[in-house]
Amino acid sequence: MTANNDSKLKIACLQFNPVFGDVAGNLKRSIAMIEKAADAGARIVVLPELSNTGYVFQSRAEAFELAEPVPHGPSSQAWAEVCARRGLILVAGITERDGDRLYNSAVVLGPSGALGVYRKLHLWGDENLYFERGDLGVPVFATPYGRIGVAICYDGWFPETFRLAAVQGADLVCVPTNWVPIPGQQPGKPPMANILHMAAAHSNSMVIACADRVGTERGQPFLGHSLIVSHTGWPVSGPASGSDEEILIGEVDLAAARRDRNWNSFNHPLRDRRTDFYAESLGVELNDQR
Repeated sequence: MTANNDSKLKIACLQFNPVFGDVAGNLKRSIAMIEKAADAGARIVVLPELSNTGYVFQSRAEAFELAEPVPHGPSSQAWAEVCARRGLILVAGITERDGDRLYNSAVVLGPSGALGVYRKLHLWGDENLYFERGDLGVPVFATPYGRIGVAICYDGWFPETFRLAAVQGADLVCVPTNWVPIPGQQPGKPPMANILHMAAAHSNSMVIACADRVGTERGQPFLGHSLIVSHTGWPVSGPASGSDEEILIGEVDLAAARRDRNWNSFNHPLRDRRTDFYAESLGVELNDQR
């Protein structure tokens, strides 16, 4: 695969409604949407969190039964085939089994196979009953289009997630997510998730692409409102609806995201960090500068 000389890039976020436990059906549905996104010119595609299995597990045994090894399980392999055939990069939320451990993960696939995996760092609600906390940190994956980081759902409430990706050179963070109503959300106002990810995109000068799901599963409603945010912090596509399946496509410029971190002659949001004062209080060890 060769990179496009045009710095403009189309990213697709696929907002759909997985059926709990129907892995084969969810794969079929997701691949059909991936094909449509590719037909529309998307080169990077993002699927929701746990998109192959559904989200609301009732026991660890149920989660274990549906989980797969990554990237050698059937879901990763089915997605890898369409990536190879269509020349795509895909970030897909998946229920991962590694030995006796379960993770809420995202597999990152390219035309030549797996680029890696991200494991959710910050677990939400009953996820703590089924999954281990992520143990791979915040990896950044090199692609012909730019450097890609990953976050999953509740990770987005922690600015450190995006900052760790940014200081490693990420131009884009892909966010498979299953946003649910949270305390303090006001009717008629944008979901807090949208606001948080717009702010993170602006403060790190990076593109953020969020693929949420819709529908209600075992009594749990999901918010939809997927969106793709430019490095300026303003959406280039979305937010999507709160109820409908949609293919959201946005055109972004990852080269501009890197270049525009120089906000003026003096200011750069990564270089301006005062780690000499606050790194220690955030749990970062400093070299002795005295």
